[in-house]
Amino acid sequence: MRVVFMGTPEFSVPVLEALVEAGHEIAAVYCQPPRRSGRGKKERPTPVHARALEMGLDVRHPVSLKGVEEQAEFAALGADVAVVVAYGLLLPQPVLDAPKYGCLNIHASLLPRWRGAAPIHRAIMAGDAQTGVCIMQMEAGLDTGPVLLRKTTEIGTEEVTSELHDRLSEMGAALIVEALERLPELTPQKQPADGVTYAHKIDKAEAAIDWQAPAAEVDRKIRGLSPFPGAFVEIEGVRIKLLGSRLVEGNGVPGEILDDRLTVACGSGAVQLLRLQRAGKGAQDATEFLRGMPLPKGTRL
Repeated sequence: MRVVFMGTPEFSVPVLEALVEAGHEIAAVYCQPPRRSGRGKKERPTPVHARALEMGLDVRHPVSLKGVEEQAEFAALGADVAVVVAYGLLLPQPVLDAPKYGCLNIHASLLPRWRGAAPIHRAIMAGDAQTGVCIMQMEAGLDTGPVLLRKTTEIGTEEVTSELHDRLSEMGAALIVEALERLPELTPQKQPADGVTYAHKIDKAEAAIDWQAPAAEVDRKIRGLSPFPGAFVEIEGVRIKLLGSRLVEGNGVPGEILDDRLTVACGSGAVQLLRLQRAGKGAQDATEFLRGMPLPKGTRL
């Protein structure tokens, strides 16, 4: 098929690669404009932008698609379908209507659960046992369109958002290739009205750990916010990101370190910290972290 690809972050890159490998013609790649970042605040292309250039594809990064000129340029591509995955811009109705088969979105949840911006984080933070990927026919509402295909996966008990992110990205890439192969025969299934939840954008204010909370809640927050923005505590004025954990047995004063393996008491139960990061340093496994910053038994976080 002749495909317009629309995506921006690293999550979208395997999907673009899979479409090219499957033999689809990429009419154009749409992504967010380069942003200034890093030392010197140089403009840096997004992951999709950089990969598309490496593949020799036509890249476009309009600030908006609301203008008549941008919509006309999109329609002029004569696409059979647009594949959209974490693009970051709202698609006006003329854009949704332009391709022959419309616009298909790859969404990293089991719709209608976790519509919105942060479905992977929210699934882990809520303690969901399963999540998955849906191929959805896009319409004007936020992730409200009918679903063409879905695939389910278990969430590991120690899995963090970055790991689940990578698995779902690969699943989405395989599923969209299947969807395009079977597109004429697929019947869109309307999303049920029951079970709708919204995965609101992650706010950095959520990242502070409250050790008074039950261990299961603390563990889910640590894993759900890893690696970004990273759940954190402060010790003697130093901010420490907590990037990995597991539930373990233990009781004590909330926030108290119970042993030499970074087991920390919570409001009920305990968690063992597996991966940490001091401000200005790289992420480290617990054993390595403790060599540089000892936290003996009895320390209060």
